[in-house]
Amino acid sequence: MTAARDVMKSTYMNWAKTSSQGQFNLATSGLGNLSIHDLEVSLDDLELTGGGYGYGPLMELIGQRYRVDTESIVTAAGTSFANHLAMSALIKPGDRVLFEYPAYEPMLATAAYLGADIERFSRSFDNGFGIDVDELQSKLTSDTRLIVVTNLHNPSSVLLDDDTLRQLGEMAREVKARVLIDEVYLETLFEQHPRTAFHLGNEFVITSSLTKAFGLSGLRCGWIFAEPELARRMWLLNDLFAATPVHTGERLSVLAFQQLDRIGARARSLLNHNRQLVFDFLDAAPQLAAVRPDFGTTVFPRLLHPDVDAFCELLREKYQTSVVPGSFFEMPDHFRLGFAGDTESLMAGLERLQLALAEVTED
Repeated sequence: MTAARDVMKSTYMNWAKTSSQGQFNLATSGLGNLSIHDLEVSLDDLELTGGGYGYGPLMELIGQRYRVDTESIVTAAGTSFANHLAMSALIKPGDRVLFEYPAYEPMLATAAYLGADIERFSRSFDNGFGIDVDELQSKLTSDTRLIVVTNLHNPSSVLLDDDTLRQLGEMAREVKARVLIDEVYLETLFEQHPRTAFHLGNEFVITSSLTKAFGLSGLRCGWIFAEPELARRMWLLNDLFAATPVHTGERLSVLAFQQLDRIGARARSLLNHNRQLVFDFLDAAPQLAAVRPDFGTTVFPRLLHPDVDAFCELLREKYQTSVVPGSFFEMPDHFRLGFAGDTESLMAGLERLQLALAEVTED
């Protein structure tokens, strides 16, 4: 790709907002949204107006949970904006960026919008969507400024091991580059002290939020972890983008953090149950080949049929069930199937998916 700013939208987000809905929605990748009543909120807990660089109580709770000093935390409106803000601070037009393939399209589109010179390294189906560090090393040059990955991987939900992450850090250090990791799905491990690659070294810049694992998308409670000097640069850059956050959202986010153990227990139980339903479905679907992740909210099966886009259209139009075509992740023979919604809808959607598979593969 060139350094020209010729990307002015996210094709995936446009599709997600206008065309992804179905009666049985297996396209979404986050837990079903909680209501404000689920947070046990009182009006006495809320105020409309705040200011400054980060709301102290929220910054402290994020720092305590991830064992990160508040001077290394930048809050942002969800992971998507955190990614935009982080990349805006890390690269300038023409900078060389190594980006995973397949990738989450809004992140890739953001790098292109910022004028990055993008080169890809593969996370292939045949390699279990892991990272071939030798391939990545072969593409690393003195001009590389940033390496971008997701962990858990979006769309496959595959977890990167600590050894691979350390190697990414070592490679970045060699050329004075950074490693940007979107860790939003890592919360689905539901660890008492959530892991983050930020502790592996100053080369790492981390983004995440409460969005995917807890059903709290509406809060837009996101953050960035970066070394203090870089974090300060991001706060100042954010003055050009968002200036002052929605203070009611910050206060609601504090309440959410205080209740995460309860919310997380519900989410973990639902995901473990639903994941097994999906694996049972895959056992009975010879038309599909899939890497089966231990964690996360999605799987990314390969359809042994020549036209996945047509299959997804049939599934949505005739069977009122939506999945994400793999073309949005640059792998048109796959589709992403989310299983983080309510179990009853998942089961109904899987039944319809089975009917659609039978229809397109019958003689």
